[in-house]
Amino acid sequence: MGQTSTIATPLSAPSSSQTLLRVLTAASFCHLLNDMVQSLLPSIYPILKSSFHLNFTQIGILTLTFQITASLLQPIIGHLGDRTPRPFALPIGMTFTLAGLLLLAVAPTFGWLIFAASFVGIGSAIFHPESSRIARMASGGRHGFAQSFFQVGGNAGSAIGPLLAAFIVLPRGQIGMAWFAIPALLAICILIWVGRWYRTTHTNATANKRPEATPHTHLSRGKIIGAIAVLIALIFSKYFYLASLTSYYTFYLINRFQVSVRTSQELLFLFLAAVAAGTLIGGPVGDRYGRKYVIWVSILGVLPFTLILPHANLLWTAILSVIIGFVLASAFSAILVYAQELVPGRVGMISGLFFGFAFGMGGIGAAVLGKVADATSIIHVYQLCAYLPAIGLLTWLLPNLEPARKR
Repeated sequence: MGQTSTIATPLSAPSSSQTLLRVLTAASFCHLLNDMVQSLLPSIYPILKSSFHLNFTQIGILTLTFQITASLLQPIIGHLGDRTPRPFALPIGMTFTLAGLLLLAVAPTFGWLIFAASFVGIGSAIFHPESSRIARMASGGRHGFAQSFFQVGGNAGSAIGPLLAAFIVLPRGQIGMAWFAIPALLAICILIWVGRWYRTTHTNATANKRPEATPHTHLSRGKIIGAIAVLIALIFSKYFYLASLTSYYTFYLINRFQVSVRTSQELLFLFLAAVAAGTLIGGPVGDRYGRKYVIWVSILGVLPFTLILPHANLLWTAILSVIIGFVLASAFSAILVYAQELVPGRVGMISGLFFGFAFGMGGIGAAVLGKVADATSIIHVYQLCAYLPAIGLLTWLLPNLEPARKR
């Protein structure tokens, strides 16, 4: 069992509870800053497409570079963190993101854009599994709430990014990206403080080792592997569909409804804000009623709305995208905590695997859907993706982990 499993035990003293809340808030706020900066890349795609004369396939490759870099490294970094705690990995990861951001601001060619996107991907690969570990350490036993609270910071940042891009980057062009070095530097400073707390907490926990419980020993290895496979399929469904919205929603709105770039970014902000709100709901509801039920409703529940979306007018497109974002977003925290409970003591590896797979599916989805959009149309992409939430039927195969009162 990894060392980190010894530090997930809730602390009961009031002063300790206050400290945990401050750490969790700091982690969530830095997640906001991190994902706000990272969301600038898809937000400025219309600018880059015009400046560098890119086609949809090249835009997909740009997204693929960022997200595949993150997805391949995250499980490795999470596993290494399980074996040997690295308290200051988080500010180091944010430094990579800062470097990638500044490169994006001055990149002269498409090749340099790819190089900059890979730096942002490395920063994400370090940040997400390690910060997810911090959220679980600071959960006080409310793992679903802590993961949602942590996740909502990232989703809020992803929602704010396009809005800020519309008012800061769009008037100034590509160089306007450099203004976002300020929040990146702020995050580095906060994460240094979080790293000091992590180092102290780990030292104290090592002196008083208390192994984490393994409540699901009744499940065979095959059932655990099968459940992980189902969860990965659900992540595929969720993030492949989300790739159609986060990467191409602005182009869809511009192409179908002839709205301006600013209007399309404002509607993208509404969708991403709904994603943030849905994320905050998913974890606490899962703690109370059971994570499997949250997964059922979140993935399969959006199917009617995704089927209607390609046939709606502009007003209903905006409304349906908000509903889809809110409902679909509630799944990830429930899926992640469910997986962490399936494999106790491997918080970093599981977090890295699922964050990494989510990023990977987003990247592959962006590249594949970009190719489909070039070959057919951006509208056809949304007609195809509408059926992806039907994969949520696989939730039926997941074992029930919650107590009987939740079932």
